[in-house]
Amino acid sequence: MSQVIGFDFGTHSIGVAVGQTVTGTASPLTALKAKDGQPNWDAVAKLLSDWQPELLVVGLPLNMDGTEQPLTDLARKFANRLHGRFGIKVALQDERLTTVAAKEDLFGRGGYKQLQKGKVDSAAAQLILEDFLSQNS
Repeated sequence: MSQVIGFDFGTHSIGVAVGQTVTGTASPLTALKAKDGQPNWDAVAKLLSDWQPELLVVGLPLNMDGTEQPLTDLARKFANRLHGRFGIKVALQDERLTTVAAKEDLFGRGGYKQLQKGKVDSAAAQLILEDFLSQNS
């Protein structure tokens, strides 16, 4: 079974989820604090060491019409830095509406108290990863 780690990139918070290629499922892990899109790279290294993924998936934020936005370039840079630092293959995945879907799902499970920023970001990472796994199985 191959482990895959997914990231929901943001300039202040980066959601993280883990998935398996055999089952095509993913689970939220955590959200990493970021400063201008830069996480604590030691925390990223620990996650990668703990889970030993064969692939990393980074959500690519696009406008609803598919055009790029300012955050798109920053997400690409984050993906390139992941690959450069850790030497693990990185794939980009369209992430349109994943944060909205994550909020709806969390709210449905527990109301407003479930809508903490870290929970939303890691749930969005889970959806990004599950979308990727379903399209690439």
